[in-house]
Amino acid sequence: MSDDGLRAALEKMRADGVSEVAIGTFEDNYRRLRDGETGMVPESSIEPLDSPALDAAAHSDEEGTRALDRTVVVKLNGGLATSMGMDRAKSLLEVKDGLSFLDIIVRQVLTLRRRHGVRLPLMFMDSYRTQDDTLKALDAYPDLPGELPPDFVQTKEPKLLLADLTPVSWPKDPSLEWCPPGHGDIYGVLHSSGLLDRMLDAGYTQLFVSNADNLGAVPAPEVAAWFAGSGAPFAIEAVRRTPSDRKGGHFAHRKADGRIVLRETAQTLDEDKAALADLDRHRFASTNNIWIDLAALRSALRERDGRLGLPFIRNVKNVDPTDKASPEVVQLETAMGSAIEVFDGAATVAVERSRFVPVKTTDDLLVLRSDCYELDDDFVLHRRSDALPFVELGSAYKFVGPFAERFPDGAPSLRRATALRVPGDWTFGADVTVIGDVTVDGDGGTIPPGTVLEGR
Repeated sequence: MSDDGLRAALEKMRADGVSEVAIGTFEDNYRRLRDGETGMVPESSIEPLDSPALDAAAHSDEEGTRALDRTVVVKLNGGLATSMGMDRAKSLLEVKDGLSFLDIIVRQVLTLRRRHGVRLPLMFMDSYRTQDDTLKALDAYPDLPGELPPDFVQTKEPKLLLADLTPVSWPKDPSLEWCPPGHGDIYGVLHSSGLLDRMLDAGYTQLFVSNADNLGAVPAPEVAAWFAGSGAPFAIEAVRRTPSDRKGGHFAHRKADGRIVLRETAQTLDEDKAALADLDRHRFASTNNIWIDLAALRSALRERDGRLGLPFIRNVKNVDPTDKASPEVVQLETAMGSAIEVFDGAATVAVERSRFVPVKTTDDLLVLRSDCYELDDDFVLHRRSDALPFVELGSAYKFVGPFAERFPDGAPSLRRATALRVPGDWTFGADVTVIGDVTVDGDGGTIPPGTVLEGR
């Protein structure tokens, strides 16, 4: 492959006003891909990591309050949840008690401000496809704005044809010619936009970043105080992996230099998939709840001209995600958590699973909407069952719209369920209760209100 594809991609980015920092990062990753790098992390190059646990009682209330007052909260909000059939910001999806992710996140922060008398600014990192809807939703919260803007926009880069790594052209919908470069883009955006300097000039010392679809990621004072006192420049909250995490990424130590690395599934060789799934070997997964010392981040970015040089992830998709016949493209992405290997003294801290409640599928959404969880007066999510049930819904429930139609009166009671499998197309009436391990057989129909489901 020649440099023609790279030149065309860079010209396209400059013509669209993409920042030079983002262009430089894309160029670095493109050259690495073209020169044969795969971004893979072989099992032979890493060793298992054991993470120390958070001691929630180790710091006083005063220390927690001081740490919160120096913390900026950022929620990653660039996703549309196209895999769930959505075409707007995923954070606007109703998830609990008539509230969206965004509603609950904002109310968590406003409650912490009132309770502790702290500034605690909240910002959303939007994509070019989520910003308008997000800002409109935030209009409902006039008390939220402070000295920092409510959002900033991550950059974008061209999708590349798999065949020759040239920028794809898609006249049917030109917006599909572009993709976000992964949430690792946050560092360059904070640097090039001047927001990092603004945070430090306003007296903030640390940043808490997490996914908008993880309602467990509350900027809790005990965690803020732990990080403030840890001396670490960068830290990620870890959780013990469970069977549901077998296919997910994990932490490890790199043999070459002893640094902590985060290996994603897309960076795992096929021959290493068994090791990836070994929960006794690789015991800790990332929550993507990340704490960053702002001064350390600024220093690292200045030393590297705004580019941390994160490992890239090569994702192959269709240019139109809804059309499997559309051309295959490469998306070059970086993961925010992979920056853990950049910083000397970076750390992980093991937290309770309650701080990791991701919603990636409608299976997850059904559990969250059910009586397995409740929101307290501070809008903090609490689990009401000893263990969460395994839920596996059929294709009829894959997208949010059809999913909602099949639960018109709300989710069934799942507190006493261990598993619910619904391969067919069933509509659930009100007040259905699931007990134990349940499989709903048959092609479909209606489950009457008040039904108790046990067994098959």
